[in-house]
Amino acid sequence: MDLISETKQFCKSHNIKPARSKGQNFLIKEKIYNKIIKVADLNKNDVVLEVGPGLGFLTQKLAEKVKKVIAVELDDKLAEVLENKRIKNVEVVNENILTSPPDPLSLVKKGGEVRRQKEGYKIVANLPYNITSRFLRKFLEEVDNKPEMMVLMVQKEVAERIIAKPGQMSLLAVSVQFYTDARIAGEVAKESFWPKPKVDSAIVHLTRLRHPLLSKEREMSEAEKKFFRLVRAGFSAKRKQLQGNLKKELKVEKDDIRKILVECDLKETVRAQELSLEDWKRIFLVMDGRNML
Repeated sequence: MDLISETKQFCKSHNIKPARSKGQNFLIKEKIYNKIIKVADLNKNDVVLEVGPGLGFLTQKLAEKVKKVIAVELDDKLAEVLENKRIKNVEVVNENILTSPPDPLSLVKKGGEVRRQKEGYKIVANLPYNITSRFLRKFLEEVDNKPEMMVLMVQKEVAERIIAKPGQMSLLAVSVQFYTDARIAGEVAKESFWPKPKVDSAIVHLTRLRHPLLSKEREMSEAEKKFFRLVRAGFSAKRKQLQGNLKKELKVEKDDIRKILVECDLKETVRAQELSLEDWKRIFLVMDGRNML
């Protein structure tokens, strides 16, 4: 039986009706599942946080490769079905990943198990399109125990925004590239899902950079808050010049901003989307050094 027939039969037998409002588009191509596993490059010592396991086809493949899979599923029915599969090294958690505890590994406490606070883990997720930005914000900015690596299936347009270059940069691109080395590992046509979504998808591979992106002498949480305050101000009004946005949002005089741009070897008329991550870092270090943030 092919995967599309198996998926439809499974849904029928368990009275599962895919809900578009929850982004439930089930992957029906075996080669894509195998591609995700290959990109993730997993081993028997890995702990994997899988978000949106759905019918559990990817969950089963992950479980064969790693020590533990923590499968977080929002839908009550799907969580129950996956729990009933009783895959030996899979813990099913019926929660909303966006509102779950700040330490992802604290989701599992079965049998009185106490996890080490900084135990490493990786994320593999076929994300609903409507939570991608919030998901990335949580696991890149808010969670202290960040994943070592993420392999995410996201909307193709979002994937392209994540890896954008100067000229097409966005707040999302700066945020993701600040924390990770990001690349598109493969494109996935909409015909690879049932029900078929309206847009194509892509597999994104995010590896967390282990060296500080700012200064070693700085306390990172404080620096991050200031850095992103600067970036959000820069992107506050699309298509407007950077100096105007910074003047309005940060209450800095235009002449001061103009001098900083010249000092950073940037045009006075530059716009936020034209800046690279390195450009933002240079602007930040100058402005922070002058107590302007």
